[in-house]
Amino acid sequence: MNRGINMKRKIGLKKLLITAVTILLGILIISIVYFYQAVGELNDKSKISAKNTDNKSAINILVMGVDIGTPGSTNKNDPKRTDTMILIHYDKNTKEADAISIPRDTLIKLRGRNAKINAAHAVGGVRDAIDAVENLLDVGIDYYGKINYEGFREIIDAIGGVDVDIQNNMDYDDEGQNLHIHFKKGEKVHLDGKKAEEFFRWRKNNDGSGLPAGDLGRIDNQHVFISKVVEKVKSPFIVFRIPSILTKLPKYIETNMSSNEILKYGYELSTAENIKTQTLNGSTKYIGKASFFVYNKNKNKDIIDKLQSVSTSKGQFNNISLSSFKIEILNGTKKQGLASNYKRYIEDKGYKNIITGNTKNAKKSKVIVSNEVTSKQMKQIKDDFDIKLVEKGSNSNNNADIVVILGEDQEYKN
Repeated sequence: MNRGINMKRKIGLKKLLITAVTILLGILIISIVYFYQAVGELNDKSKISAKNTDNKSAINILVMGVDIGTPGSTNKNDPKRTDTMILIHYDKNTKEADAISIPRDTLIKLRGRNAKINAAHAVGGVRDAIDAVENLLDVGIDYYGKINYEGFREIIDAIGGVDVDIQNNMDYDDEGQNLHIHFKKGEKVHLDGKKAEEFFRWRKNNDGSGLPAGDLGRIDNQHVFISKVVEKVKSPFIVFRIPSILTKLPKYIETNMSSNEILKYGYELSTAENIKTQTLNGSTKYIGKASFFVYNKNKNKDIIDKLQSVSTSKGQFNNISLSSFKIEILNGTKKQGLASNYKRYIEDKGYKNIITGNTKNAKKSKVIVSNEVTSKQMKQIKDDFDIKLVEKGSNSNNNADIVVILGEDQEYKN
């Protein structure tokens, strides 16, 4: 009798388990379909083309967290600075990843003036932010991802929050941003999306006390938080939260990665054996009345060597002679033979792989170089080509590394 009852129970539990798994798979499939459709629309909004990384042994992804802009503003186009910049370097062969934090006060040249790197996005959007990092570190960025604090809160809620031990008394209020941070040292706190934002952003208290290292100390806190998120994502129970995560990502993240790339690298990073967090080395310096973090190239040699030691986009171009670049010269005038004349001019400087053609009328001459060209190579191109306007972009049907558009201001070369 008891044996029969036990058999019925086992059959009932088996049916229940099969039903539960079927429902979970159904939800997962629906979520993935939604994810693919939504990311397709999301990619259409990105103006920065992703690079082909199929033949690369490593990739660089710039992750940016932007602030709220002007407090109280309802303008979606209100300029927003990057409150967080992290360059993720992932080696496909070793399955290892480095997350390199770039202090937001890092000194750069922006439109010819001293500026903090967090201003690049506010001035020129994602393109200027990427250029700022590429020029600072002389490395190429293959992909980017951008999120605001609303999205940050939603994603953390989607994974179920994380538990963190509080190492400092945190007591800060900003009425303009409706930001109120209150944690006590020694507490173990479960951080949902809202609490996670507070922990992530804290740097000082209302009375001026706080982290001695300022923003660098804040980055250390962020690394603690990131390690907890990675730990949570690696948990086997995260599978039950995947549908929620997949539906949140397209709504709150801007990226130039495809759906396949997000799923592929998202999975590989979440299962990576080792994710090492680092911060650029440098020193604080006052220039005028403003405090800057000054990046020291010599003190970051290990980081830069790792970024450049594999065939990432800039790493490839670092080892390529300028003479082997594919160049396209387009005549945007009615001056006969202008492109051929200019071709001979740069051939005399050692450039060899050159094709010529015509384009629509152009008033001013300019040179468009591939995004993979390093800052040092770009300077050499400016010197060699004798054209004032040199910019990064992609404007060729022939996959040229350098496109020269000759305008009405261009004269024949002797």
